[in-house]
Amino acid sequence: MSPPSPSVLPLSSTNPTNPPLLSLTGIVKSFPGVRALRGVDLRLDAGEVLAVLGENGAGKSTLMKIIGGAHAADAGTLAIDGQERRFQSPQESRAAGVAVIYQEFNLVPALTAVENIFLGQEVTTGGFVARRCECEQVSALFQRMGVEVDLDEPCRRLSTAQQQLVEIAKALIHKARILVMDEPTAALTSHEVEKLFILMRELRRQGMGILYISHRLEEVFTIADRVTILRDGGNVSDCPIHAITRDQMIERMVGRPLDQEFPSRSVKRGGPRLEVSGLRRGKAVQGISFQVHRGEILALTGLVGAGRTETVRLVFGADPRDAGEIRLDGQVLDIRSPRDAIEAGMGLLTEDRKLQGLVLRHPIRENFSLPNLRRWCRRGFVQRRRERSELDRYIAALRIRLSDPEERVGNLSGGNQQKVVLAKWLARDCEVLIFDEPTRGIDVGAKYEIYLLMNELVAAGKSILMISSELPEVLGMADRILVLHEGRITGEITDVAHATQEQILQLAHA
Repeated sequence: MSPPSPSVLPLSSTNPTNPPLLSLTGIVKSFPGVRALRGVDLRLDAGEVLAVLGENGAGKSTLMKIIGGAHAADAGTLAIDGQERRFQSPQESRAAGVAVIYQEFNLVPALTAVENIFLGQEVTTGGFVARRCECEQVSALFQRMGVEVDLDEPCRRLSTAQQQLVEIAKALIHKARILVMDEPTAALTSHEVEKLFILMRELRRQGMGILYISHRLEEVFTIADRVTILRDGGNVSDCPIHAITRDQMIERMVGRPLDQEFPSRSVKRGGPRLEVSGLRRGKAVQGISFQVHRGEILALTGLVGAGRTETVRLVFGADPRDAGEIRLDGQVLDIRSPRDAIEAGMGLLTEDRKLQGLVLRHPIRENFSLPNLRRWCRRGFVQRRRERSELDRYIAALRIRLSDPEERVGNLSGGNQQKVVLAKWLARDCEVLIFDEPTRGIDVGAKYEIYLLMNELVAAGKSILMISSELPEVLGMADRILVLHEGRITGEITDVAHATQEQILQLAHA
């Protein structure tokens, strides 16, 4: 049977006798040089999980910020329970029963969970904060949620999953009826994701409406009741989750069929390029040895805390190592800092591109140039024409979507930010590239483009060391897989074509 046409389906309420909990009609929003939303419609009913999908730059984040009061729409209407509202601030949105949990949490790291939950809305008695009363309320709430969070610990010491629970508790304690979640599982383990979904189902049962934004399509099928798909700032589709397939989702998001999720390649592997022997640092990395060959993608995988990122940080000189030897093309390297690794011909795409890979407040041009300034300097001055020519070349080659190279890189979508990080290392012609979670928070279309680029790099003789928590990505892209557990290699998979996720998980728990 042929897939249904990707035209917009009618947004009829699941309960015709009641107005939707949240409805948006004809929402338009423009920024200098960009029209982010082009008349978007959206409906969320009480007791429903609505997945909002689309490529990076499709308008999801802008729509979320309009619902949360961070942006005002240029045109269109927003209504709650059928009553039109126009939020001028996040405070007005919260007062109307909307809670937004952004991908970067809105917590004060030095404050405890209780202090963050009541921040700006403290319970007072006689002019003093009633801390005991606040603690009792939060403790009772966490108990109802079926979770444990240390109320006395500063939030910076809590795990990512616990910080997310604090954000959800903020919404519940202040009687939010609409919960907007942006990439809530990006940094969670599979076990933590399961617990989050249990909580979401309970909130749905209690009548809360949940907007769920994610690039992980398998999770969408697990938790969502309905899906709304955006493309280029406009509606593409709205339908029940059972009425759409994964392939149809992808096709509607990217506007074209993807014949396969992972592009195939046939590259003859060369000799060893990067050799690591006996790498150690405390309990995090305990005697790890491996080789990455010319024309090969070697994947390091394992559960969160297995030592994957810690290992590549030692290789790149970001952390000091207790022991171990690093060779590149047979030559021993004395890597004591990232500068040493860069000079040797290595590049690192960090796990957190926003904090470690980019300077978000600076222009795209400056971020691209940072590791390359020496090449473009003459007598102490940057050769701007050469710099711009190189940047333009990579903008075209990587299909980076931007309005102006002088635009702040923080304004770009996640996929385009990742491409800027890639561009700055490609401009250095690095021989060994370390990709730490290369497609985290990136849509399926941008993922495919990055996969194609990785294939092109290894075909040109480069070597790639890849870390990924997404097992389909590991199986789809790696030539060999090393599985880590508690700082040690517990297994190597060479026949990747016949390997399974279960096989990897068994080694990850060894």
